[in-house]
Amino acid sequence: MPIKNRLAETHDEITGWRRHLHENPELMFDVHETAAFVVDRLKEFGVDGITTGIGKTGVVATIKGKTNTSGRVIGLRADMDALPIVEATGLDYASKVAGKMHACGHDGHTSILLGAAQYLAETRNFDGTVVLIFQPAEEGGGGGREMCKDGLMDRWNIQEVYGLHNMPGLPVGEFAIRPGPLLASADEFEIVVTGKGGHAAAPHEAIDTTLAAAQIVVSMQSIVARNVNPVKRVVVTIATFETDSNASNVIAHTVRMTGTVRTLDPDERAMAEDRVRRVALNTAEAFGATAEVHWEEGYPVTVNSEQETEYAIQAARRVTDKVDTETDPIMPAEDFSFMLEERPGAYIFLGNGDTAMCHHPAYQFDDDAIPMGCSWFVELVEARMPAS
Repeated sequence: MPIKNRLAETHDEITGWRRHLHENPELMFDVHETAAFVVDRLKEFGVDGITTGIGKTGVVATIKGKTNTSGRVIGLRADMDALPIVEATGLDYASKVAGKMHACGHDGHTSILLGAAQYLAETRNFDGTVVLIFQPAEEGGGGGREMCKDGLMDRWNIQEVYGLHNMPGLPVGEFAIRPGPLLASADEFEIVVTGKGGHAAAPHEAIDTTLAAAQIVVSMQSIVARNVNPVKRVVVTIATFETDSNASNVIAHTVRMTGTVRTLDPDERAMAEDRVRRVALNTAEAFGATAEVHWEEGYPVTVNSEQETEYAIQAARRVTDKVDTETDPIMPAEDFSFMLEERPGAYIFLGNGDTAMCHHPAYQFDDDAIPMGCSWFVELVEARMPAS
């Protein structure tokens, strides 16, 4: 079950694109040069239409098959943005932009989709239309949501949508997927506890916000321990804790905490928000303080639809016999979830080998995975829209 021969031939070219993007990372929606690079390649391939500025800086392109008797339209998505991380790989093609790095492999995802686009534009061995989706701001900006708000699905009449993400720890070229929840939702919160500042020598004259806030941190763990069904997954994290004083002899007047809640179930997501609010407010009150909770709803659960997951599995098996169809869900979030809320589809993991994890300064995308990823996209298109 080999990769497509043509994709093996263009491997070095696609690798060159990937390394160029790696050297020139851009953040969030500010991916103007990356988008321009994508557009230039698409023009070279001779795709049928290119639209820019979708979801602020996203790129959408179409490739029509030799025939279109099926009327089928399939969307393929890649993310383009990098992370605000100082690279520590020592690579010859390491980031040339201070404080920015492709530490999650989005340069690889973009290049894989470009490689598939080049092949599909050359061969057009399918009956229908492919919509190529190059998305900005996956890393916290909700670029997928913004593209959907701009009418992505309806404007291009997308009927199914698919994406992939590299997976460190999974051998290079292997695939992993499951139907149903695959990645978690991720909501952020801020808790501000206010008491009465004072002198450390006279705690009875103050309302100790540090003590109250510390108890909130401890009590938050009861949400998972005592409110969540043990067979389900919820993660509550207090990530920052700061007082308005840095003196050792001062009782702070306010404490600010931030954190996240991650779940794989919408009902658990709503329950966790309610419990975070109740624990913070009531614990602070028990200590004579007050608490304000600010909640920011983030990415929803990434849910693979049943039938489309089977299509994704079949395409992967035509590339390799190393396909895990029952991989465990994981708790990071992914804003491809917004696209899956609007259309049926599937998200698959592509092995990246024994590398540092994503979002680590030493992370490296393995270019040997490129032909496998390109072939998966192509197999998906040709199988779902067979040439008439």
